[in-house]
Amino acid sequence: MNNADLNPVSAFGASIRDYWTDGSVSALCESVSRLAGVTIEFRDERGLVLPAGSLADAPGIEKPIAKGSVVSPILVEGNVIGSIVVDPSGEPDADRSSERRLVERIAELIAQTAIERCSDVAELRNRLEEIGLLYKLSSLLVRGGRVKDTLRVTLESAIRILNLDAGAVMLLPEDTEGLSRSECEDELERTSSIGLSESWVGSPIPLSKNREFDRSCLAGEVIAVEDLQHDDRILVPDECRAEGLGSFLGTGMVFDGRPIGVIRLYARSKRVFTSSEKALIRSIGQSSAAAVEQARMIKLRARKRRTDRALKVAGEVQKRMLPREIPQYPGLDLAARFRPSQTISGDFYDLFPVREKLGLLVGDVVGKGIGAGMLMSSVRATLRAYAELSDDLSRVMERTNDALCRDTTVNEFATIWYGMLDPETRELTYTLAGHEHPVLFRREGTRWTSTILGGGGLVAGVIEGQQYAMESVQLQEGDLVIAYTDGITDAVCYQKTRFGRDRLIQAVLHSLNEQPDRDANEVLEYAFWSLRQFSGLAGQADDETLVVIKILPNQS
Repeated sequence: MNNADLNPVSAFGASIRDYWTDGSVSALCESVSRLAGVTIEFRDERGLVLPAGSLADAPGIEKPIAKGSVVSPILVEGNVIGSIVVDPSGEPDADRSSERRLVERIAELIAQTAIERCSDVAELRNRLEEIGLLYKLSSLLVRGGRVKDTLRVTLESAIRILNLDAGAVMLLPEDTEGLSRSECEDELERTSSIGLSESWVGSPIPLSKNREFDRSCLAGEVIAVEDLQHDDRILVPDECRAEGLGSFLGTGMVFDGRPIGVIRLYARSKRVFTSSEKALIRSIGQSSAAAVEQARMIKLRARKRRTDRALKVAGEVQKRMLPREIPQYPGLDLAARFRPSQTISGDFYDLFPVREKLGLLVGDVVGKGIGAGMLMSSVRATLRAYAELSDDLSRVMERTNDALCRDTTVNEFATIWYGMLDPETRELTYTLAGHEHPVLFRREGTRWTSTILGGGGLVAGVIEGQQYAMESVQLQEGDLVIAYTDGITDAVCYQKTRFGRDRLIQAVLHSLNEQPDRDANEVLEYAFWSLRQFSGLAGQADDETLVVIKILPNQS
């Protein structure tokens, strides 16, 4: 882009300084400038030059953009947050025009790299904000929070996360079963509001013509209005002007396909909402709807029918948190099974891709029921979010532990085994937080042997700042590894004797020695069959989870 007068400015306050880390972009611009003999500058959203070595809060250098400069804007979520500028001074002669074009191309690539890095950071921030809100809602549920408190937290968090000025939550009325009585948008009732006058929230006149916005929100859509005072769909533009409202963002609170209310958010000035902001408000609406629904269930838990329904709904939600299908990786054979002892479980496992590697997660949170189920969901979501940031499993576990310590009570904690397997090198790295030790099975000659993998650390969620060691083991062709929860080893027979780790190991060894070529699923089936044979009439007392990983022979 050639424009000597361009001074790129973000219309919504977004700045490259919000993503400033080590100043590497400034340093790169300076290095290329020295090599090419052409000045390349890194500028913020106001056009101020950010020299190498300056900090995020440095004032910057005022310098007009010279005529003939090539400006490559840095755009994140539709906003210009900075730019890379190639100054025309010291331009090479005509014989070196190809070098000049190369420099300009390098500047474009620097800008594109900055865009990608900042976009990744913006997306991660959105996810972490969403996880933070989920933790708050989960804490309210564990303590039996009221609907009013839950919605207040939702509204305050949504306004803060999206940098808005005001908002309101409107719910449909409840019937005798605690369910939303009607899907009719004209029956919406205010439950919580922030930054709005009583005359505004109490007005019976809808914001949009024919209540179009409320109807769409209750259908699960997201409605965004850039200019409330001049949009043809607005029924009350004069009232919007009097209230000082410039733009609108709304969505429905929909749980299990059934609407229960809407979230209405406002900015004082005109604003264009990005796709990530729309996705975030939709997620907040869904999370708050689940929280409201659960809070209503807790309030009515004395009624058996309502309690049964609550457990069924929560159980279905939890099942969706587990992998829908086992991922496929060349050279790996995977199998997993989760058997809850009640409708809602504290056990969980996950198999997910992490930068061309396989992430492995097996855990168990304290307790059972709705509280344990919500905590399980939060632990899984938090660890997966941090796993995207680093291959240092110790750091991932430490940050997960700190998040749990901050957002849970002293009686809430989890045991976790988190591993990462490289299908190419067959190296398995892992870390433990108070969890059962995995077992490695390897064929030695004609017989199979077992090795308990070492390492360990304190359960997650007890002491903030706890450190966790990262262990590693080099797997070989034909090796098999099992990871499990204590529901298997703590299972008892009718005489109250524990199944124990030794019996589990012997079951797997017997399976492999009997048929060395058994695949991962066959080994898993045999282990559970052995457990059921041992338990007999005693039944299942705790959740049971088992994951089996087998290294396949190389395909020639």
